[in-house]
Amino acid sequence: MAKKQAKTNAIRFIEQQKIAHDVFEYTTEEGAAVDGVTVANKIGQPVEYVYKTLVATAGKGKFFVFVIPVAAELNLKAAAKAVGEKKVEMIPVKELLGLTGYVRGGCSPIGMKKPFPTLIEAAAEALDYMIVSAGKIGLQMKLSPKDLAKAANAQFVSIV
Repeated sequence: MAKKQAKTNAIRFIEQQKIAHDVFEYTTEEGAAVDGVTVANKIGQPVEYVYKTLVATAGKGKFFVFVIPVAAELNLKAAAKAVGEKKVEMIPVKELLGLTGYVRGGCSPIGMKKPFPTLIEAAAEALDYMIVSAGKIGLQMKLSPKDLAKAANAQFVSIV
């Protein structure tokens, strides 16, 4: 008998919206977070299609979500400019779960506790598909960039 597919808030939301997607599962050491390049290799997908979700802040109560290629680094100056702030910085990992409902390595741009302004790296818009966390370490989902932008109410902007 096949193992039942895990359902996360992100997957439930995508299914409710009737958005076409595929889910990839991979294993880790006791659910430990692994870097995105390793994830791409574990699921057998080209690294340029796999994206990570980062959460940053511009001060008290101002949070932003950035979705960028796993092999890239967020350009904090470009990110701040894109959201109309003077400066943004990554939130401490210890605040991630309480703020988003997700742990480091399992943070999805879809299905967070509260919606935050979300920006996706502009290069993703030209891709046939992209892969992001499905809301849990060990789960990734593949969907079109336009569908991800619609589901996360996101915009495409140059941020790397």
